[in-house]
Amino acid sequence: MKKLKQGAVIILIIAIFSLSIIQTKTKEGIETNSEVKGASNQKIGWGIKRNDNHEQPDVGSKNKKVLEENQGICLGNKEKKNIYLTFDEGYEAGYTPQLLSTLKENEVKATFFITAHFVNTQSDLVKQMIDEGHIIGNHTVNHKSMPDLTEEQIRKEVMELHQVIHEKFRL
Repeated sequence: MKKLKQGAVIILIIAIFSLSIIQTKTKEGIETNSEVKGASNQKIGWGIKRNDNHEQPDVGSKNKKVLEENQGICLGNKEKKNIYLTFDEGYEAGYTPQLLSTLKENEVKATFFITAHFVNTQSDLVKQMIDEGHIIGNHTVNHKSMPDLTEEQIRKEVMELHQVIHEKFRL
């Protein structure tokens, strides 16, 4: 369970960087307009501090600030009882077909964060995810640590996967 929560936090980090890159559709494909200049590449330890009183966990002041500045979401509305299912397909171990079947049987939608490797080796599963109404999240081309990369490398990691998915599945 601890690894699952850590994985969800890693997904959030990718989502925050993805939010910093704005894309528009053109006749030629996808054009990027990046406004990441000046964004910090300082590594922040991501994790949560559990509460024993059934309240939402504490994500830490630095993490909260980064989330707020980038319109990121880590914890949902505590007044609503929603569950968000997310799956990290960067480390998929062969369970996705069964998982998709179970989700379909129970009429449940989820978000699958995929890498280029997953798109290239499991394109039928990606198509099934799309066809069944799941959200496809961008987990970058190679699942690299974003703070270790230049702006151009970050743009390339995010947008190359975005472009592949767009072209392959006509989204």
